[in-house]
Amino acid sequence: MELSCKSEYAILALLEMATHYESGEPMQIRQIAAQQNIPDRYLEQLLATLRRGGILKSQRGSKGGYLLAREPRKITLLEILECLEGLDVSTGESNTNSKTIDSSVIKEIWQEACQAANSVLQNYTLQDLCEKRDSRRQLDIMYYI
Repeated sequence: MELSCKSEYAILALLEMATHYESGEPMQIRQIAAQQNIPDRYLEQLLATLRRGGILKSQRGSKGGYLLAREPRKITLLEILECLEGLDVSTGESNTNSKTIDSSVIKEIWQEACQAANSVLQNYTLQDLCEKRDSRRQLDIMYYI
């Protein structure tokens, strides 16, 4: 599995929004784009997708922008990737439409790998990412002292 550029940009934007979640103020696209070095137009498309997926909500007006629809601790990485990439987390039937025993075995192992990846992604939230980032920043600061 590989993290697409689309997913990485979206997670970076959501991480930025999670950092400012407590303020309750919406963030504008240009603000997020500048902080995370993401092209504005591309970010606009990503945020619209996340809004349609129920991860974000938007607010119109001069002080408008985007907000997380829920607390950062209630938004998992799996949910984000499902919204962006259309990932199918269901395991399905392992033997359906397999032409040979070989392909059946390959499909079973692939499904097992997907289940393991989904399990890991389900266990991490935006809050977890914020905490990991903050602890690394602390270590970085300590290193330079």
